Amino acid sequence: MTIDERPAGSGTSDLLRAVLSLAADLDLPSLLERFVEASIELTGARYGAINILDERGSSMTFVQGGVEESVVAKLANSPHSIGVLGQIPAHGVLRLDDLTHHPAFNGFPKDHPPMGSFLGAAVRVREEVFGYLYLSEKAGGFNDADEEVVTALGAAVAVAIQNAQLYAEAGRREHWLQAGQKITTLLLEGADEEEALTQIATTAREIASADTALLVLPGLNEELVVEIVDGHAHEALLGLTMPRHGRSWAAYKSGVGDLVPSLASANRLSLAPMRQFGPALYTPLRAAGHSVGVLVLLRTIGAAAFAQSDLVAAQSFAAQAALAFVLAEARHAQDVAALLDERERIARDLHDLAIQQLFATGMQLETVRRRAARGVEPAELTSIIEEALDSVDSTVRQIRAIVHALRDPDATTSLVERLRRESSLARRGLGFAPSLVISIDGRIIDSAQDEQDDLDRIDDIIGADLADDIVAVVREGLANAARHAHSSSVAVRVTVAGSGPTGQVEIEVEDDGAGLSVARDRNSGTQNLAARARRHGGTFSLGTPPSGRGTLLSWQVPLD
Repeated sequence: MTIDERPAGSGTSDLLRAVLSLAADLDLPSLLERFVEASIELTGARYGAINILDERGSSMTFVQGGVEESVVAKLANSPHSIGVLGQIPAHGVLRLDDLTHHPAFNGFPKDHPPMGSFLGAAVRVREEVFGYLYLSEKAGGFNDADEEVVTALGAAVAVAIQNAQLYAEAGRREHWLQAGQKITTLLLEGADEEEALTQIATTAREIASADTALLVLPGLNEELVVEIVDGHAHEALLGLTMPRHGRSWAAYKSGVGDLVPSLASANRLSLAPMRQFGPALYTPLRAAGHSVGVLVLLRTIGAAAFAQSDLVAAQSFAAQAALAFVLAEARHAQDVAALLDERERIARDLHDLAIQQLFATGMQLETVRRRAARGVEPAELTSIIEEALDSVDSTVRQIRAIVHALRDPDATTSLVERLRRESSLARRGLGFAPSLVISIDGRIIDSAQDEQDDLDRIDDIIGADLADDIVAVVREGLANAARHAHSSSVAVRVTVAGSGPTGQVEIEVEDDGAGLSVARDRNSGTQNLAARARRHGGTFSLGTPPSGRGTLLSWQVPLD
């Protein structure tokens, strides 16, 4: 029953309910479906649709009702704003008793259902045409009451669309802010730079609903090179050198981002791999007036263009990420300066405490040599030699004291306690406590029943140098699980067997998470693990555990 066929007052109530229903929906796809359904119901049309067009008149979003799914599947493309559909005015409506009699009618596409009566109206948001409503096939044709219904619904849906867009924009802005905070925390906590760059690209692509994200960074010969690619066309884009006259350089130099409706149809584009994309967004990674790179977001041909709000949010995210990089570099510079200061202190200590004493010992021995050459009795030289030996012993003690001062504070802590501390610290990153099992010659060392002899024996067998590498391997394994695995459990097993050249130590870090990523090609952390294993003549592997789920890190080295 159409609105003009209902009892007096009921049509107005139905329209009001439809308007309120539209106003309450903040999800744009759902809102458009409700709008089409209400328009069909209140006018009595058999078919209805709303068509969202881009600036070229091509359909971006098409929501329809009344046409069977089997018929929709046969229609290859959504309609464009041509023919009769192109005659719908920006204000008011187009009402036809039979659209096939209109001069602009060019026929129906193959498999399109026949349609006669037609009512079309523009849906305007912020005084601009957002899309077009199409209604067709009403028995007896459309009338003035239907025009009023469509006009009222159009006004209501315009406000609802604006609210839904604002709501979605606020959500995206919040996601951008959260992502920026995450990247800042990641960098300031000392994460690997390449991992942080990859995270920036991945996060930006996901939040912006892009198909590909690029990070363009300064490279050799002061060129801008695509160093990070996340998403579609990875192989074709990675390593591209950006032309000096291109948009990447413009954003890098000016510090101002740019939006491109379609790279595929751009006049000035010298990089062929970029032409497989449509909309593009360029924003500089810039902090304190200095650019450190460019973030490029790409969508496939035919996808919705990036909005100005996307550029503003992406620029804010990029600026925050760039600032985090600058701060991380400053902290690294401070660390380097502190290291240089420490080296100078070591040099002073060696000179003042050890070298001077060795020089004095050398003088004593030179005296012995001269006196011996003159034929002095050996008995007279004994006291000088004993004094020199005492000086050498004192020098050795001084050097040991200096070396001890350079050792990590953990040098006085047993390896078992250091591993337990790493396990405890990993709880924050994982969100749960990992399990840690340490065994020596098949006997598990239980914290509740620690035998000091076992702790001392492990330290004696392994030695300080290998102990530092064992702690580093466990730390890296737990960090990898926290960053990539998305797991619910992580198990660390440290097994010491035998002693001396025939003994070995094995470390396994196993999680039940997502497993190895086939796209992961930047693995400086795992390369460090492999290097540590090779230094001790051991092996390192990263694979899938026997359960078939998650990741298993295995590190084995012989005991010295």
